[in-house]
Amino acid sequence: PEAALPVMEGKAMLFKEFGDVDAFPICLDTQDIDEIVETVERIAPSFGGINLEDIAAPRCFAVEERLIESLDIPVFHDDQHGTAVVVMAALINALRIVDKQFAELRVVVSGTGAAGVACTKMMLAAGISDIIGVDRRGSIYKGRDPLETGTKRWYAGHTNPRGVRGRLTEVIEGADVFLGVSAPDLLTVNDVARMAREPIVFALANPDPEIRPELVEGIVAVIATGRSDYPNQINNVLAFPGIFRGLLDCGARVVTDGMKLVA
Repeated sequence: PEAALPVMEGKAMLFKEFGDVDAFPICLDTQDIDEIVETVERIAPSFGGINLEDIAAPRCFAVEERLIESLDIPVFHDDQHGTAVVVMAALINALRIVDKQFAELRVVVSGTGAAGVACTKMMLAAGISDIIGVDRRGSIYKGRDPLETGTKRWYAGHTNPRGVRGRLTEVIEGADVFLGVSAPDLLTVNDVARMAREPIVFALANPDPEIRPELVEGIVAVIATGRSDYPNQINNVLAFPGIFRGLLDCGARVVTDGMKLVA
């Protein structure tokens, strides 16, 4: 928690700068789900909303679900939903550039943790049906053994309708969109060259993306990262301060899927 505090202080500054929201950083000296939930429940009367930060999957899903159930103020897990909002916004704009529709897309998602699952759920809601998730062992599909977490079991049951198997370098062939919320340097120039016409690459691993933009100039139609020193930054700071400003201004008690889509 001591090491996390400067990050949370920075987050509070972003809330104030971009949404005029007064935020207070609270770092908890526990990773126990029950203790996190109980602590937040006890301090909640002081706050208009709760932003959960840097809680890894699958813990983050249980913490969020229980707090949404027990509190009468909005609870928002930024790493999940803030990321999903900005990715969806970027994808809407990118499709305008390449003149493609949601329904025709093939999407490969590298990283199936909190951010990857939330982005996938939003893409499914938008009408994208052909999504393949990839982890260290390759693509996730029905019947893969083992599916180590509930997150991966959900992924296997809701994505990859064609049952595609293989490593990232194999399943990327013919894909319209690559979304990376995983680790540095996983994607190669050759991988990108084998994607569909006018490929869209969102390499969002921070600080080092899945592929460096300068390597694929001239190959991709749209390249984006999570960094502010490259063009096309997709970072949840573009969403969460305004979302909380809106939640507080309208006295919302919960964050809905509709709100996220509107944002």
